[in-house]
Amino acid sequence: MASLALSGSVSLAFPLRSRSLPLLRPSSPLNLLKKPLRSIHLVNSPLPAALSRRSTTLVKAAAASSSPSPVVPTPAPWQGAAIKPLIASIATGLILWFVPVPDGVTRNAWQLLAIFLATIVGIITQPLPLGAVALLGLGASVLTKTLTFAAAFSAFGDPIPWLIALAFFFARGFIKTGLGNRVAYQFVRLFGSSSLGLGYSLVFSEALLAPAIPSVSARAGGIFLPLVKSLCVACGSNVGDGTEHRLGSWLMLTCFQTSVISSSMFLTAMAANPLSANLAFNTIKQTIGWTDWAKAAIVPGLVSLIVVPFLLYVIYPPTVKSSPDAPKLAQEKLDKMGPMSKNELIMAATLFLTVGLWIFGAKLSVDAVTAAILGLSVLLVTGVVTWKECLAESVAWDTLTWFAALIAMAGYLNKYGLIEWFSQTVVKFVGGLGLSWQLSFGILVLLYFYTHYFFASGAAHIGAMFTAFLSVSTALGTPPYFAALVLAFLSNLMGGLTHYGIGSAPIFYGANYVPLAKWWGYGFLISIVNILIWLGVGGAWWKFIGLW
Repeated sequence: MASLALSGSVSLAFPLRSRSLPLLRPSSPLNLLKKPLRSIHLVNSPLPAALSRRSTTLVKAAAASSSPSPVVPTPAPWQGAAIKPLIASIATGLILWFVPVPDGVTRNAWQLLAIFLATIVGIITQPLPLGAVALLGLGASVLTKTLTFAAAFSAFGDPIPWLIALAFFFARGFIKTGLGNRVAYQFVRLFGSSSLGLGYSLVFSEALLAPAIPSVSARAGGIFLPLVKSLCVACGSNVGDGTEHRLGSWLMLTCFQTSVISSSMFLTAMAANPLSANLAFNTIKQTIGWTDWAKAAIVPGLVSLIVVPFLLYVIYPPTVKSSPDAPKLAQEKLDKMGPMSKNELIMAATLFLTVGLWIFGAKLSVDAVTAAILGLSVLLVTGVVTWKECLAESVAWDTLTWFAALIAMAGYLNKYGLIEWFSQTVVKFVGGLGLSWQLSFGILVLLYFYTHYFFASGAAHIGAMFTAFLSVSTALGTPPYFAALVLAFLSNLMGGLTHYGIGSAPIFYGANYVPLAKWWGYGFLISIVNILIWLGVGGAWWKFIGLW
């Protein structure tokens, strides 16, 4: 019986040729059983039952010590919204929702304002990606019957968001073909011995193109975003690897802030500028011509183009400020690249075609977004860019979503009469202060400028508030032509406040080199600088040329 007990217990714990046996210490009593184990079922063992039980215990302990400890599964990280920013966004909307509606404002307009501000807070704090936050805002407006579905998604038919998305697709082809690197190396070869010199070369190149291309979105997205991204990559400044501040952060913010300055310098530099001129004529019966606009804007514009890049260079500097060997290295890279490839030639020809249509499109009845679609079609047909690559441009689709959502909500704030009510309230308040026209106009200018936080389009802001503010300015004694020009210039400069205030904003912000908080913070700071330059230096210049 003892032998049967030993036989049964050991054969269960140790199958023949068990892999656990080599782990036992040489001094273990079980090592004495290695040889008998092969015939343990065939002969009777004289070992006593006590040894059998002891052997079984030791075997089980050895097996337990040799088996790995169970792995505790790591809980999956939370993939949903960041809770605190989400609560802050919802709380903003709820508080305003339940505030009594002021006289002269419809309930729908007030509800939409609550949803719009909640969405803006969500875009700033980012409990979710921007596109998702904007989609939640649209969903809330439809769910509460504040907007119909058609109204909420109406801006997806607006050309500006699509022009911005198309700009990202162009940038993909510009970089993929190597044309972007080739042009970037040429810039580095000519101006790359210092980051500041490189920045100024881009700033004044954009300003030279501004009067010929009447779309800041087209200039920024179709030409300068691809170029700036290529320059950043060529200089070792990439998104997501900690090298953003080598060059990219400063260069992206500089090119954006100066794009709003160049847009203000020429009548044809921004699509909404002719609207300002038209509204001015309807209000004061005076025509603002191309030469008159450029003459008044050239001095403060040039000062801003010089001051703003340098100021950002001081307060938000690139970590690489000078590289004396950069021009030589860029020339070596160009030599290594050799002649242009077939895809580079196609990309260059397509770019010239698109830019040509942007310049002469008005005479051919071809608008900016149609020209961009034609250019992208060429790239798709020739295989320079594939549709799969376009679909992979997640930033383009995200930007399209949130920008269209903000345009829709801001547009219906105007249609529901909220902006008109606000303008009239401001006009009555300032008019009742009894101040000189200079002080009254200064207050109106600041109110006109900083209400742009509520607009996702310069054209929408101009259409909603330009006439009212121009009318009250002239009624308070401001020289009409002077007031019209100042408001027209500021209608461009105010686009630098946010990442959605003008067509170039989502394009440069979407490159992801500058965090949102810094984008807004430096936007506010540069707005103060621009106002001081345009009203200070500009005011003296306008006095000199007889505008007031």
